[in-house]
Order: sequence, then C-alpha cells, then structure tokens
Amino acid sequence: MGKKIFLKDIEDGQQFNTSLLVMKRLYKDTNKVVYLLSDKSEQIKAKIPARIKLEIGDVISINTQKTFILDISQIEKLTDYSLEDYLPTVNRSIDDIINEIEIISEECITSQEGKLLNDYFFKDQDFISKFKVAIGGISMHHNYIGGLCEHTLGVMYLTKVLCDRYNCRRREIAVLSAKLHDIGKIYELDYNGPFKYTLQGELEGHIAIGIQLIDRAFNNIDYPFSDDFIRRIKGCIIQHHGKIEYGSPREANMEESFILNYADSVDATLNRINQIKEVTKENSWSEYDRRIDKKLYL
Repeated sequence: MGKKIFLKDIEDGQQFNTSLLVMKRLYKDTNKVVYLLSDKSEQIKAKIPARIKLEIGDVISINTQKTFILDISQIEKLTDYSLEDYLPTVNRSIDDIINEIEIISEECITSQEGKLLNDYFFKDQDFISKFKVAIGGISMHHNYIGGLCEHTLGVMYLTKVLCDRYNCRRREIAVLSAKLHDIGKIYELDYNGPFKYTLQGELEGHIAIGIQLIDRAFNNIDYPFSDDFIRRIKGCIIQHHGKIEYGSPREANMEESFILNYADSVDATLNRINQIKEVTKENSWSEYDRRIDKKLYL
C-alpha cells in the first residue's frame, strides 16, 4: 500500500497517524529506546518503550504528536508497504543534478585522457544507475538516496570556483578528481534498505575501493595515459580527506588535492548544517550535533 502522510508535511505539535521505517537504534534511555525513524521526506528520533522489540528495517504504524523526539507508546508492525516511501531521498530531480554535473564536465574535462577516464564511468549505464541512487553517507552528510550525486555536483562546482579564483595549474585534474572522488561509496554503502556499510565497505572503505575502480579503468582503457595523469588522479582521490586523522592514507600535498579537500569539506559541512536548519527554529539553538561537534545558533 502506498504511504499517504509524510513527515515533512506534518506541523510541529500536530497529532498524526502514519508509518515509518526503523533506520537505526541510537541508545537506551532508562526504560525506553531511542530509534532513528524515517520516510522519504525526513528523518526523526523517537522514544519507544524497551518492551517493544524492534528490528532495523521494520516498518511501523504510529499515532503520536510531532515533537523534536517523538514519544511513542504503541506501534503496529506493517508487512504491506513500498520501501521507496521510507528511504530519505534528495529533494530535487536526479536528472537535473546529472545535467549540471555534465555541464561542468564539458567545460572542464577537455583532454583526451580526461574524457576517456570520465566516459569509462559516466557512459556506463550500470555505473550510472548505481551512482544516481547511492547515498553520500550513513549519518555524516548527504545521507539520503541521491545524496552521492548531489554531493558530487557540489564538490565539482566548488572545485571549479576555487580553481578559477586561484589559478590552479591543473584545473582538469582537480575537477575530474572531484567527480570521481567518492565513487567507492557506491560499493561501500548499502542503500537498498536501512542504510549501512557493506562488508567490503567495512573492510576497505570508499577511498581504497575508489582506487581499485580507477586502477581497473586505467587497465581496461586502451590508451597510453601519462604517468603524471595517473599519479595525480589517484593522488587526489587518496588525499581527498586531507589529513591522516580524517581517514586519508596520505595527507594532501598537491595543489589540486588541497582544493578538492576544501571543496569536499565545505560541501559536506554545509549540507549537515542545512539538515540541522530543517529541524531548528530560526533564532534558536540547535541540539548538539556530534558530527560537527557543536550546537548552532540559527
């Protein structure tokens, strides 16, 4: 059965009856357990009595009042539902995002080797179908269907702006690396239900997976790529988290990898702030957010 009432359309303080997906068990609070629940429009925390046993992936019907943390006393588990109604989804057209990505690509990726590497991925329909629905993260940022696509556009755009403003010597390398920097997340993260890491993601992480994909592309494309091109593309992807303590196998040490790191960080952080803004009234303090390690006055 199709879901008719979505979280985003419910006013604060309003009594409502709807169904939500159990995305994550957060913590136990005395005799209640706090869960993260979702539908495709929004995510919300909920306190549910510990006596009610829930599994990640359950879809539950609830009747409660919309508050910052829902207080739920009774639930009904559903078996007849469409999973697409419950997975958080980017709030704009994926095809529009892809079109913007390609506009930047056409302007900035102009060399033969750049076009060949780009086309190896972005003219592969199987890759594109996965890329369009992949998530940008489990909880840190862009944690919704289409989030990887939206994050990639944001990082490409910021990379292009920084390259143009600061006269980057290797603009094409920087922008192409921005386009490819998180492709490993397609296989690192499971987005076919409640979001979680795949076994490969737990063992390797998206940077290592991305480098494997890039190496495979270089091996499969019949073209004599220059050593400098290969080194710089792989270097940007390996270094895009900037520092070892942030998950980079190597710290940024090229102009283009510094630019990519800054663009990645800005897009991820401001996306998280946008998510906090959606649940925080204007001119008030947000709840403390462990991802950005502070609360915000918004």
